Amino acid sequence: MAAAPAPLERAYGVTNIKNHIPVILDIDDGNYNAWRELILTHCQSFDISGHLDGTLLPTDDNDTAKMKRGGLVKLWLYGTLLKELFKSTFKNGGTSREIWIRLQNFFRNNKEARAIQLAHKLRNKEIGDLTIHTYCQELKSIADILSNVDAPVSERTLVIYLLNGLNGKYDNIINVTMHRRPFPTFEEARSMLLLEEDRLGKGKKPTPSNSDSASLAKVLVAT
Repeated sequence: MAAAPAPLERAYGVTNIKNHIPVILDIDDGNYNAWRELILTHCQSFDISGHLDGTLLPTDDNDTAKMKRGGLVKLWLYGTLLKELFKSTFKNGGTSREIWIRLQNFFRNNKEARAIQLAHKLRNKEIGDLTIHTYCQELKSIADILSNVDAPVSERTLVIYLLNGLNGKYDNIINVTMHRRPFPTFEEARSMLLLEEDRLGKGKKPTPSNSDSASLAKVLVAT
């Protein structure tokens, strides 16, 4: 029975990194920490995480084995970036370690300034014409990005921002949610709002469409 290929040999069989890393790193999605964890775990499973932490860097231009493996890791990194982020971070040459650090700096530099901007955006976010699902999704995305810049928002605070950004038609459920004990989590508040949105939607009377009005006019004329 043939022996199983070594992890390093198996690494070269990864022809599409997106089959292994389902997260695409995006500037606006707040998914850097998740992406970083998945890339690290993937490289560790093939015994080549040293190309990220610097322990497996090529010793010189003749160290072809490490250069080849480093090139593979570079392809994995670039293959999991959104197109706009790729354009912002791509540079000719360099090691996979340098790309890893460049991406880390891109998402973690100027953290204080980004945290202030994001916190302001989160506090002033309003539902407007959005659905509850989309509104909650956008709030959670901002909160996730704040966590990435070391400015996490507590669950209670996020729920308060969620309720503050709703319009008048949700006054009843806002009052219920604010006085609930124990205070609801973000997911619990989201579920309550989705049910309220559904209830409010069922209470609306359908309005006749233009085609219905036109048909009625034709009937009257014919009569």
